[in-house]
Formats: sequence, C-alpha cells, structure tokens
Amino acid sequence: MELPQNVERNRRDILESHSYRLAEQDIDFLGRHEQRPVRMQLELQKVETLLRENNIVSTVVVFGGTQIHPREQAEARLAGAKRTLEKIPNEPRALRAVERAESVLAKSHFYDDAREFGRLVSTSCQLDSHCDFVIATGGGPGIMEAANRGAFDAGCKSIGFNIELPHEQEPNPYITPELCFQFSYFALRKFHFVLRARALVVFPGGFGTLDELFNTLTLRQTDRMQEIPIILYGEAYWRNLINFAAFADEGVIADEHLDLIHFAETPREAWTIIAEFHQLD
Repeated sequence: MELPQNVERNRRDILESHSYRLAEQDIDFLGRHEQRPVRMQLELQKVETLLRENNIVSTVVVFGGTQIHPREQAEARLAGAKRTLEKIPNEPRALRAVERAESVLAKSHFYDDAREFGRLVSTSCQLDSHCDFVIATGGGPGIMEAANRGAFDAGCKSIGFNIELPHEQEPNPYITPELCFQFSYFALRKFHFVLRARALVVFPGGFGTLDELFNTLTLRQTDRMQEIPIILYGEAYWRNLINFAAFADEGVIADEHLDLIHFAETPREAWTIIAEFHQLD
C-alpha cells in the first residue's frame, strides 16, 4: 500500500538518520569526544591483531630526525638556501637558513648509516619467514625512512607507526604496506613502540626523538618494561646535546642508570651491541 507523501518522507528520513546506522559504521558517532576510550581501545587492538597475524615476534625500534636526508637532498637544500642568500645578502633569516642547511648536510651520513643498519638487522633476523627483530620506525621521512628503506632493500618486512599530525605526514614509501599504521594518540603509539622491542637505536633528532628516548629510559629505569639495550648513535651529537653524567652528579638518578645507555658509531657496532645483549648466535 502506498504511504501518504508525508509518511513516506518520514520513512526515508528514518532510514537515512545517523541514529539508525549500526554503531560500528557510524563514523560521526565514533568521532565524538565521549567516544575517545573506544577509539583508544581500537588503536590498541587493531595494531596488536595485525602484528600477530603477520607473525611479528619482536622489533628493533629506530628513532631519529625527520630532517636528516640523503646527501643529494641535503646538498640541494643548501644550494637553495645559498641562492636565496645571494638575493638578500646579510638578511638574518637567510643567513640562518644557510647555517642550518650546512649542519643538516654534515649529518647526511646518518641517513646512510640508518639505511645500512635496517638492512643489516633485517638480513640477520628475518630468515625462513621468522619475523624476529623487525625494524620499526615512526613511519615518517628522514632517519625513519632510511631504516625502513634498508629493510626494503633486503626484501624484508618493516613496520611504520605513523601519527596523525596537524600538518599532513605521508608514510615513507619503504614500509611493508600491511605493517603501516596510523595513530591518533601518541600514548598508544608509544605503547606499541615498546611492547615488542628488543632494542632501541636512537639517531640524531629533535624534540620527538628526545620524547621517545626519555620515555623508554624512564620505563627501563623503573623496570616497567623488558630489558633492552638503548643505543645512542653518534656519540658526539648526543654528548653535545645532553650531559647525561650531570643527572647522576646532581643526584637525581643513580650512577647505574647511566649503564642503560650505549653508544655506537657504525651500523655493525650497533648490531653487535644488540646481539651480545641478547646472546644471539
């Protein structure tokens, strides 16, 4: 029987109403402020489920700066800064841009080292479909890209734990597609960084790198996570940036807490520290 026009219109409105959608299909509802606990649980469970399905046993986490690029890119950036300075000589910001570009170029070798480290770890551990010590990064550019790229070069799996930011950050193209994740919450991202970690290798970087470093140091200091080596790559950079011994000298950490930190200068040295720590053959 044909419904009256106003009743038919109301019927259609019922079927199109957001209240009628299944809860798991209602993106608007899931995005509401009060559903934050649900979204956090989903971020926890989704990653955990997919890593298990891909037989990821353990990871080696690599942190480092997004601004550290291959030499050719760093050289191009410096050349561009110098061209700008030629147009506006002695302009403070242009002078500063050249200084910064020169500093970034001087650190471009860390990109090559992170790439080689990713290759070395992956070829040493991903044997016969056994996914142990899988390279895991924040999924972005710079050092993170380099470590994922090293695994990619070797035809091995690697993980990218990307984060939703105000400025769009597309994942680097070297992550294993089914192991590239996007997070809304830093806390859940940090949880997955340390959950399966067998080592942390920290290349030169900025605030984000320091945040992850000190988060892991705190968890190790307080015995809230498994024992892992925490390796700072490029001792001169880190010694210049942070006076670790001063923490102990000031009495705010114990002397033995300094033993949580290792230093490495080459990919092979970093891997040797990890292998010896875990008594790998």
